[in-house]
Amino acid sequence: MTEANRDWLIRKARIQDVVLMHRLINELADQGDMLPRALSDIYENLRDYYVAEIEERAVACCALHICWEDLGEVRSLAVVGTLRRRGLGRALVNRCLAEARELGLARVFTLTLKPDFFERTGFRRVDVSHLPRKVWGECFHCPKFPNCDEVALLHELTPAAHSAGAAHAAPGR
Repeated sequence: MTEANRDWLIRKARIQDVVLMHRLINELADQGDMLPRALSDIYENLRDYYVAEIEERAVACCALHICWEDLGEVRSLAVVGTLRRRGLGRALVNRCLAEARELGLARVFTLTLKPDFFERTGFRRVDVSHLPRKVWGECFHCPKFPNCDEVALLHELTPAAHSAGAAHAAPGR
Protein backbone atom coordinates (compact mmCIF):
# COMPACT_ATOMS: atom_id res chain seq x y z
CA MET A 1 0.00 0.00 0.00
CA THR A 2 1.25 3.46 -0.82
CA GLU A 3 0.18 6.86 0.39
CA ALA A 4 1.00 10.04 -1.45
CA ASN A 5 0.70 13.77 -1.18
CA ARG A 6 1.83 16.25 -3.80
CA ASP A 7 5.44 16.22 -2.56
CA TRP A 8 6.16 12.65 -1.55
CA LEU A 9 5.07 9.02 -1.59
CA ILE A 10 5.00 6.73 1.47
CA ARG A 11 5.59 3.09 0.53
CA LYS A 12 7.00 -0.15 1.88
CA ALA A 13 10.78 -0.25 1.73
CA ARG A 14 12.52 -2.27 -0.97
CA ILE A 15 15.89 -3.98 -1.18
CA GLN A 16 17.34 -1.09 -3.18
CA ASP A 17 16.48 1.30 -0.29
CA VAL A 18 18.48 -0.52 2.38
CA VAL A 19 21.91 1.05 1.86
CA LEU A 20 20.46 4.56 1.86
CA MET A 21 18.31 3.78 4.94
CA HIS A 22 21.36 2.39 6.73
CA ARG A 23 23.37 5.51 5.92
CA LEU A 24 20.56 7.84 7.03
CA ILE A 25 19.90 6.02 10.31
CA ASN A 26 23.57 5.78 11.21
CA GLU A 27 24.29 9.42 10.34
CA LEU A 28 21.66 10.39 12.90
CA ALA A 29 23.08 7.83 15.33
CA ASP A 30 26.54 9.39 14.91
CA GLN A 31 24.97 12.73 15.89
CA GLY A 32 23.51 11.11 19.03
CA ASP A 33 19.90 11.44 17.84
CA MET A 34 19.06 7.72 17.67
CA LEU A 35 20.50 4.24 18.00
CA PRO A 36 22.54 2.79 15.17
CA ARG A 37 21.30 -0.15 13.11
CA ALA A 38 23.50 -2.77 11.50
CA LEU A 39 23.05 -3.27 7.77
CA SER A 40 22.16 -6.91 8.43
CA ASP A 41 19.44 -5.82 10.90
CA ILE A 42 17.80 -3.62 8.28
CA TYR A 43 17.88 -6.40 5.69
CA GLU A 44 16.47 -8.92 8.18
CA ASN A 45 13.66 -6.57 9.18
CA LEU A 46 13.05 -4.92 5.81
CA ARG A 47 9.35 -5.82 5.89
CA ASP A 48 8.98 -3.63 8.99
CA TYR A 49 10.08 -0.48 7.14
CA TYR A 50 8.35 2.24 5.20
CA VAL A 51 10.13 4.94 3.25
CA ALA A 52 9.15 8.39 2.10
CA GLU A 53 10.13 8.88 -1.51
CA ILE A 54 10.64 12.13 -3.38
CA GLU A 55 11.42 12.03 -7.08
CA GLU A 56 11.93 8.24 -6.89
CA ARG A 57 14.52 8.52 -4.09
CA ALA A 58 14.01 7.36 -0.49
CA VAL A 59 14.56 10.35 1.79
CA ALA A 60 13.13 9.09 5.09
CA CYS A 61 12.34 5.81 6.80
CA CYS A 62 10.50 4.38 9.77
CA ALA A 63 9.69 0.88 10.97
CA LEU A 64 6.81 -0.82 12.77
CA HIS A 65 8.29 -3.78 14.62
CA ILE A 66 5.88 -6.33 16.09
CA CYS A 67 6.85 -7.29 19.63
CA TRP A 68 3.93 -9.38 20.78
CA GLU A 69 0.29 -10.14 20.00
CA ASP A 70 -0.87 -6.74 21.22
CA LEU A 71 2.26 -4.60 21.06
CA GLY A 72 4.35 -2.97 18.35
CA GLU A 73 7.23 -0.53 18.33
CA VAL A 74 7.84 2.45 16.06
CA ARG A 75 11.58 2.58 15.52
CA SER A 76 14.31 3.98 13.31
CA LEU A 77 12.48 7.13 12.24
CA ALA A 78 15.00 9.07 10.17
CA VAL A 79 14.53 11.98 7.75
CA VAL A 80 17.17 13.63 5.57
CA GLY A 81 18.20 16.80 7.41
CA THR A 82 17.24 19.28 4.69
CA LEU A 83 13.74 17.77 4.51
CA ARG A 84 12.84 17.87 8.21
CA ARG A 85 9.81 19.82 9.41
CA ARG A 86 7.86 19.11 6.22
CA GLY A 87 5.62 16.38 7.63
CA LEU A 88 7.56 13.36 6.36
CA GLY A 89 8.20 11.98 9.86
CA ARG A 90 4.60 12.46 10.90
CA ALA A 91 3.38 10.77 7.69
CA LEU A 92 5.67 7.80 8.29
CA VAL A 93 4.60 7.41 11.93
CA ASN A 94 0.94 7.71 10.94
CA ARG A 95 1.43 4.98 8.32
CA CYS A 96 3.01 2.72 10.93
CA LEU A 97 0.10 3.39 13.31
CA ALA A 98 -2.39 2.65 10.52
CA GLU A 99 -0.67 -0.67 9.86
CA ALA A 100 -0.70 -1.45 13.58
CA ARG A 101 -4.47 -0.91 13.60
CA GLU A 102 -4.85 -3.07 10.47
CA LEU A 103 -2.94 -5.84 12.23
CA GLY A 104 -5.11 -5.55 15.35
CA LEU A 105 -2.46 -4.30 17.75
CA ALA A 106 -3.71 -2.60 20.90
CA ARG A 107 -0.63 -0.52 21.67
CA VAL A 108 2.47 0.87 20.01
CA PHE A 109 5.43 2.25 21.90
CA THR A 110 8.60 4.05 21.03
CA LEU A 111 11.85 4.78 22.83
CA THR A 112 13.20 8.13 21.69
CA LEU A 113 15.36 11.12 22.36
CA LYS A 114 12.72 13.31 20.66
CA PRO A 115 9.63 12.79 22.85
CA ASP A 116 7.97 16.09 21.90
CA PHE A 117 7.66 14.98 18.28
CA PHE A 118 5.97 11.71 19.25
CA GLU A 119 3.64 13.46 21.71
CA ARG A 120 2.40 15.59 18.79
CA THR A 121 1.52 12.35 16.95
CA GLY A 122 -0.62 11.02 19.82
CA PHE A 123 1.90 9.15 21.98
CA ARG A 124 2.05 9.79 25.72
CA ARG A 125 5.03 9.46 28.02
CA VAL A 126 5.12 6.39 30.24
CA ASP A 127 7.62 5.01 32.68
CA VAL A 128 9.75 2.48 30.85
CA SER A 129 8.88 -0.06 33.56
CA HIS A 130 5.34 -0.15 32.08
CA LEU A 131 6.68 -1.84 28.96
CA PRO A 132 6.71 -5.64 28.87
CA ARG A 133 9.85 -7.54 29.77
CA LYS A 134 10.12 -8.77 26.18
CA VAL A 135 11.10 -5.22 25.20
CA TRP A 136 14.08 -5.43 27.53
CA GLY A 137 15.55 -8.35 25.58
CA GLU A 138 16.78 -5.93 22.92
CA CYS A 139 17.91 -3.37 25.50
CA PHE A 140 20.61 -5.73 26.75
CA HIS A 141 22.33 -5.43 23.36
CA CYS A 142 22.15 -1.64 23.26
CA PRO A 143 25.40 0.34 23.61
CA LYS A 144 23.62 2.60 26.13
CA PHE A 145 22.54 -0.24 28.44
CA PRO A 146 22.03 0.12 31.38
CA ASN A 147 22.26 3.94 31.23
CA CYS A 148 19.48 4.57 28.75
CA ASP A 149 18.57 8.21 28.14
CA GLU A 150 15.66 7.49 25.82
CA VAL A 151 12.10 8.38 26.79
CA ALA A 152 9.37 5.74 26.60
CA LEU A 153 6.10 6.75 24.94
CA LEU A 154 2.97 4.72 24.28
CA HIS A 155 0.12 5.10 21.80
CA GLU A 156 -3.11 3.29 22.68
CA LEU A 157 -4.89 2.31 19.50
CA THR A 158 -8.64 2.27 18.99
CA PRO A 159 -10.59 -0.11 21.21
CA ALA A 160 -12.19 -1.65 18.11
CA ALA A 161 -8.77 -2.71 16.82
CA HIS A 162 -7.91 -4.18 20.20
CA SER A 163 -11.14 -6.10 20.64
CA ALA A 164 -10.91 -7.46 17.09
CA GLY A 165 -7.38 -8.65 17.82
CA ALA A 166 -8.44 -10.13 21.12
CA ALA A 167 -11.31 -12.00 19.50
CA HIS A 168 -8.88 -13.64 17.09
CA ALA A 169 -6.40 -14.43 19.83
CA ALA A 170 -8.83 -16.21 22.13
CA PRO A 171 -11.73 -17.77 20.23
CA GLY A 172 -14.42 -19.33 22.35
CA ARG A 173 -13.77 -17.17 25.41
